[in-house]
Amino acid sequence: MLALVTGASSGIGLQYATQLARDYHCDLLLVSNQEKELAQVAAELAAQYGVKTVAHYADLSLSDAAENLYAWCKEQGLEIDILINNAGVFFFNEYCQTDLRRIELMLQLHVMTVAKMTRLFAADMCARRRGYILNMSSMSAWMAMPGIQTYNASKAFIYNFSKSLWYELKPYNVHITVMAPGAVDTGLFGLAPKLRKLAVALTVSIPPEKLVKRALKKLFKGKKADTPGFINWLSTPLLKHTPNWMLLLAQKKLRKYMK
Repeated sequence: MLALVTGASSGIGLQYATQLARDYHCDLLLVSNQEKELAQVAAELAAQYGVKTVAHYADLSLSDAAENLYAWCKEQGLEIDILINNAGVFFFNEYCQTDLRRIELMLQLHVMTVAKMTRLFAADMCARRRGYILNMSSMSAWMAMPGIQTYNASKAFIYNFSKSLWYELKPYNVHITVMAPGAVDTGLFGLAPKLRKLAVALTVSIPPEKLVKRALKKLFKGKKADTPGFINWLSTPLLKHTPNWMLLLAQKKLRKYMK
C-alpha cells in the first residue's frame, strides 16, 4: 500500500511516516514545506525499513496546493491507498493583533486543503472500493478559548467534517478517522522542556509516538473518532460549558505568552 503523509518531515507527521513504514510496511509519499529535512527523512526511512519513499516538496497553505498535488500524483502514476492529513500550524495571539496572512494561512491549511485533499483522493478510493483517510483535529475543537480562536475553529471544522464523511464513505469500504488529541508533546506549542515533561507525566499531553500508534490502530479498525487519554476524554464534555469568568481569567494569565 502507498501512504501519503503531509507534514511528514518532523513531529507527528514524521511519526506517521515512520510507523507506517516500520509496522505496516507501507510505501510512502512524503509531503512537506521543509525540503531539505524531507529528503533526508525519505532516504533514512527507505534505507532503514526497505520501503519505497518519494519526497515531494509543497506548500500546502497555497490555495491550489491540493489540486496540484493530486495532479502530480496522477502524472506520476501514484495510487494513494492511505491519506494522512497531518500538516498544520499553531499560533497563540489576540485575533485583532494577528496578521491577516497568518489567519489566511491557517484557515487555508486546516480547512480548504484538508477538504480538497479528502475530496480528490476519497473519490478515487470510492471508485476502487477501498481506502483509508486520517484527519488530525484537536480537543480545542470544543473550546471557546481566547488566543487560539482561529486554531480551534479550524479544528472544529475538521472534526465535524470527518465524522460526517464517515457515514458517506462507509458504503464504499473507505474508512475515515478523525483524531482529537489534547496536547501533544512536540515543539509546536512552544512550551519549556520542564512543562512538557510535567504535562506528559500528568497524561494531559501525549508523546507523538503513542498518539500515532493509537491513531493508526483506530484507522485500520474503521473507528470514526478518538480522543486519547482518560483525563482528556473525561474533560471533553466540560469544555463546552466552561464559565465566562474562567475564560476571561485565563485570557489575562495567558496574555504574556501570546506572540
